[in-house]
Amino acid sequence: QVQLVESGGGSVQAGGSLRLSCVRSKYTYSSYCMGWFRQAPGKEREWVAAIDSVGTTSHADSVKGRFTISKDNAKNTLYLQMNNLKPEDTAMYYCAADPGTYCYSVQRADFPYWGQGTQVTVSS
Repeated sequence: QVQLVESGGGSVQAGGSLRLSCVRSKYTYSSYCMGWFRQAPGKEREWVAAIDSVGTTSHADSVKGRFTISKDNAKNTLYLQMNNLKPEDTAMYYCAADPGTYCYSVQRADFPYWGQGTQVTVSS
């Protein structure tokens, strides 16, 4: 099993910044595709960003240029730096893991391991 614990959420005004963290523990596999997803009330959970085991990143168009995914392998920690936040970024943010070297898919169903989420609220 894999355990994922997110932190770093909070309430900020539009234009502000937050950095989310996700610590991975109890891991079984040697490499993972790691992703961030978010879910706003009444909406489907959507993919935000992903990073594979060799450090290749991808970001959804809605956050490109504002959010940056990164990781620290020594700390088993995944990050999401969020700048220039907008009210539409308000959502519960989830960390997810898919065993494997590369991110072949960023579909929600392809990530078997999930954290409990951390809330991000952006006010105008």
